[in-house]
Amino acid sequence: MAVATELMEKNEIQRDITEMVRNFVDKEILPNAEHYDHEDSFPGPIVEQMKELGLFGVTIPEEYGGMGLDLTTYAMIVEELSRGWISISGVVNTHFIGSYLLMKFGTDEQKQYFLPRMATGEMRAAFSLSEPEVGSDVQGIKAVATKEGEDWVLNGQKMWVTNGLLSSVVFVLMKNDPKADPPYKGMTCFITEKVPGESENTGKFAGLVIPPKIKKMGYKGVESTELVYDGYRCPPDRILGGEEAGLGQGFRQMMDALEVGRVNVAARGVGIAQRALELALRYSQERKAFGKPIGQHQAIQFKLADMATKVEAARLLTFKAARMKDAGQRSDVEAGMAKLFASETGKEVVEEAFRIHGGYGYSKEYEIERLYRDAPLLLIGEGTSEIQRMVIGRKLLERHKL
Repeated sequence: MAVATELMEKNEIQRDITEMVRNFVDKEILPNAEHYDHEDSFPGPIVEQMKELGLFGVTIPEEYGGMGLDLTTYAMIVEELSRGWISISGVVNTHFIGSYLLMKFGTDEQKQYFLPRMATGEMRAAFSLSEPEVGSDVQGIKAVATKEGEDWVLNGQKMWVTNGLLSSVVFVLMKNDPKADPPYKGMTCFITEKVPGESENTGKFAGLVIPPKIKKMGYKGVESTELVYDGYRCPPDRILGGEEAGLGQGFRQMMDALEVGRVNVAARGVGIAQRALELALRYSQERKAFGKPIGQHQAIQFKLADMATKVEAARLLTFKAARMKDAGQRSDVEAGMAKLFASETGKEVVEEAFRIHGGYGYSKEYEIERLYRDAPLLLIGEGTSEIQRMVIGRKLLERHKL
């Protein structure tokens, strides 16, 4: 007789690390998130503790000083961090994608140089695709890389770079051949180093300027910036994978990384939805109306039932996509589905929690107000819901071609 396996079952390592992260979130993030959100200031002390906990090296192999854990475990960690504050998960998100790019496509020298310092959080990473006039249409980027002597010279403006100012290294997509047809064949990923915190780099990193951070509705604390490359010189050994193997491969590399990035965003959607559900459950038992707690009214119970069901479904989709990727299976459709459903669930569950809080939900005295401003980011980041639907539909037709 076959024995059913619990879909949400965690192994011992996953149980220990998620419990550790949840305790960290409850003690250090939730009590302080409102302060950093209000001030729109970088949560430096929290990030330092994350370094001590090893959270910047979760997926980096042990040989480079990391934990060597899989994408599924990382998604569980991201859910817990996002339950506390999605800005904190944003601090590790682009860093995680940078380490993934290095692990999968980097040369041995690139791995040896970057990964040990990235594992400790000493060096934090960002990655950049978007430009002021280019978002979803990545092949339409205008930033260019031109070979001058031994070096490649980078010129162009990038947009919406999370960790753009405080990172030490940026994985940036440039056009090395603007005339390539199709355009994606003429795109390359460059590993560009910079001085963290410097708005205008000089010396060997001259030619990279970071304008003042973009002011946002939510997702505060972690900086989102533009990057202006103006004559930045990049040696050929800083092309991801090396010049011989990596030139013209940037689009393919970045799209591969976005597949795991979408699992990451899905986990963030689950985390913020889980927190909104917790707040709604608590408030509906504390707040009284018509002589009894509002949670005893059927209208509120129906909301809670739908919210909890969506959270559970989003979590299952997210872990399925992560586990398929860990197993080496093709998971582009599943990652897109997880990102689509979990990001929409994050927005919907937060809004229902906001409604349950009534007028108090509109007050900055209540945590739900911050969640209400943060949740919409997930609908846009790493591919809008419309783009996800387009990708899912196209891939489904490819898989089931007549």
